[in-house]
Amino acid sequence: MEVLPDATAFATKVQNTLIQYHSIEDDKWRVAKKMKDVTIWRKPSEEFNGYLFKAQGVIDDVFNSVMDHILPGPCRVDWDSLMTSMDILEQFEENCCVLRYTTAGQLWNIISPREFVDLSYTVAYEDGLLSCGVSLDWGEKKPEFVRGYNHPCGWFCVPLKDNAKQSLLTGYIQTDLRGMLPQSAVDTAMASTLINFYGDLRKALRKA
Repeated sequence: MEVLPDATAFATKVQNTLIQYHSIEDDKWRVAKKMKDVTIWRKPSEEFNGYLFKAQGVIDDVFNSVMDHILPGPCRVDWDSLMTSMDILEQFEENCCVLRYTTAGQLWNIISPREFVDLSYTVAYEDGLLSCGVSLDWGEKKPEFVRGYNHPCGWFCVPLKDNAKQSLLTGYIQTDLRGMLPQSAVDTAMASTLINFYGDLRKALRKA
């Protein structure tokens, strides 16, 4: 079981990694999937033998409300169709915790249900927020799930410069789903999952 000697220092390192991703030039990305209101790009990850995905879209709500739906907590399970459970295992500060969550099977269950144990850290960024995280080797693995691993990932949410009632939401995801999976299936699932994430989030915000 992994022990965090200094959760704040560890979280700050993840935050700095995400800010570095956020500054990668546009020409380094290749479009993986595009819908009218969301674009997904990808580039080879420097963390593992897979891809770093970038997702971006405008959300018709203020950034605080958007992030309240994304941050760890019961609200997230209510609207995120991929997530089947979430438990906070340890709370370090109000903005830093360790959580375990599980996901549903995907692609007609070619990708079976997964569990993840992540450090989650939320911090102010420009005029909005950054919520970032990374997986930990923490706790017992549940036999009915494959334990996946999130390399540094996160969501930037800032108000649009010309309309503070709308937010620009940009995510960086690099997930090693582990298990015996062809990379092409993982790539297809990841791009589609990110598109669906924006759709589910928009519906939840409209209801709220």
